[in-house]
Amino acid sequence: MPNTLIFVDLPADDPAAAGRFYAEVFGWRDDHKPEGLYHRMVPGGMFPNPDGSDSQIGNLHLGIFNPADARPHPEAAGVEPRTISTHGRKPRIWVLISDDDTPERILSAAEERGATVLWRNHFWGTFNGLNHAFRDPWGNEIILWGKAGDPPAIPDGYTRE
Repeated sequence: MPNTLIFVDLPADDPAAAGRFYAEVFGWRDDHKPEGLYHRMVPGGMFPNPDGSDSQIGNLHLGIFNPADARPHPEAAGVEPRTISTHGRKPRIWVLISDDDTPERILSAAEERGATVLWRNHFWGTFNGLNHAFRDPWGNEIILWGKAGDPPAIPDGYTRE
């Protein structure tokens, strides 16, 4: 059996605000544990089977932690560093755009809440996806991935690689 990826955490110096941001942008449930220190974002739903029906596997969750006191940690007071990394490349989170949503709505909602749009309208043939990206107010990069189809239907005006 492989080791299974189950969770990814993003840093935010205000986890409660970040929880509201992701709840409003993506419609995810903000499950604070405890509020302001650690927030678990729960998208809900299940991974689909090949025929489109729900599988028994729930969608992955995303954690938001406060770098001033990153939990869990065996030291009660936590350890350094206690700030968000602001330089260089960081992990990127990929989010599949729901069939009943659009990248335009998501990018607009994110931008209205303080995010910076990094790019729009790019096709990446390696994974047959229509991509868009933003940086949230805490510096985390989110890449939106849309299904391009088989064969891929690439809208006019998209860059390609």
